[in-house]
Amino acid sequence: MALLSFERKYRVRGGTLLGGDLFDFWVGPFYVGFFGVSALFFTILGTALILYGAALGPTWNLWQISINPPSLDYGLALAPMKEGGLWQIITICAVGAFGSWALREVEISRKLGMGLHVPFAFSIAILAFVTLNVFRPLLMGAWGHGFHYGIYSHLEWVNNVGYAYGNFHYNPAHMIAITFFFTTTLALALHGGLVLSSTNPGRGLEVKTPEHEDTYFRDFIGYSVGTLGIHRVGLFLALAAVFWSAVCIIISGPLWEDAWSDWWSWWLELPIFPQDDLVREIGDLDYLDN
Repeated sequence: MALLSFERKYRVRGGTLLGGDLFDFWVGPFYVGFFGVSALFFTILGTALILYGAALGPTWNLWQISINPPSLDYGLALAPMKEGGLWQIITICAVGAFGSWALREVEISRKLGMGLHVPFAFSIAILAFVTLNVFRPLLMGAWGHGFHYGIYSHLEWVNNVGYAYGNFHYNPAHMIAITFFFTTTLALALHGGLVLSSTNPGRGLEVKTPEHEDTYFRDFIGYSVGTLGIHRVGLFLALAAVFWSAVCIIISGPLWEDAWSDWWSWWLELPIFPQDDLVREIGDLDYLDN
């Protein structure tokens, strides 16, 4: 069925979560809806506030413009506009825009009779942002623990937070998140390569079917999850990567304040490792042998 023909069938009233028929229409290919309007409102307001913050100085250099959170001295209180209040309002606008966009996805899914997998996946990305700039600052007692809105300033914040806990590479949740990120890249690259190789077989050759794709992976690794299964695997891996990324930052500070390398001291206390006396004895024997 041609796309335009299908659109005439599903562009009907209903499926809205809020606002009824008030904003239940399309502008060209874009569905509006109440949450489309609210997303546009928060986006325009937040962008205008960022430009206003940039206008306050000291530079218009794109790399150095930064909207900073309030000083830690303000705690969880509202700060003056020029001392972090802008950051607080922009954060509210960001959460409002992201949340509105997710709810707009819900309305479109309802109109199409689809599952809510797409808005659910996007909500995990929203969770990552809210964890960094809302949940963690709340748990640590100050909005100043949120990240800066800027390019260089944000990179500096990432660097400072990482080394404030010794080295984030020792954060166990960070390890899990990185593993999921790499595995996501591997799985979806394999999937994309397989689809392209089967649907682009070369001039004069037949396009291969999903049976060929399944057979390839059965011969390659002994098992194929199937055409539907690989998308479930890809979704799981991607969401797990973002979820564990949120976990790794929210436990740094609220639950663990020392260097992450110190967290692994329990590992050396396992019975599989020799005790100190035995280590010294082994060291003495090695010295005598030499």
